[in-house]
Amino acid sequence: MTSDELSDFAARYAKAWCSQNPESVARFFAENGSLSINDGPPAIGRAAIAREAQAFMTTFPDMVVTFDKLESRGDLTAFHWTLSGTNTGPGATGNKVRISGYELWRIGNNGLIAESQGLFDAAEYERQLRNQPRG
Repeated sequence: MTSDELSDFAARYAKAWCSQNPESVARFFAENGSLSINDGPPAIGRAAIAREAQAFMTTFPDMVVTFDKLESRGDLTAFHWTLSGTNTGPGATGNKVRISGYELWRIGNNGLIAESQGLFDAAEYERQLRNQPRG
């Protein structure tokens, strides 16, 4: 994939996260692709990845994910993003959240994500959800 193609892919991927359609996120992954978040157990396969996406979409019905930049890391690509949204899903606090992070992608031969390891500051995310002052 050229750098322009990868940038286009990343922009479309970010837009899919904003769609409230979790299957649109899963379609960016290989059939048996995987997504892990903050070193948690990987969601393997499109159905499992769609469930992960759905959890965020439910928590943040107004979620906007912006594509910040791409960074090459050997045979991996770091997709940097920022998530903004209001926690109005079930059991919600009603608090606004703005958190940045990245996914380390391994792109497969089919041009889809074979493996993604997502990372963000979980403590800061929880602080914003609970609307606690920075410590």
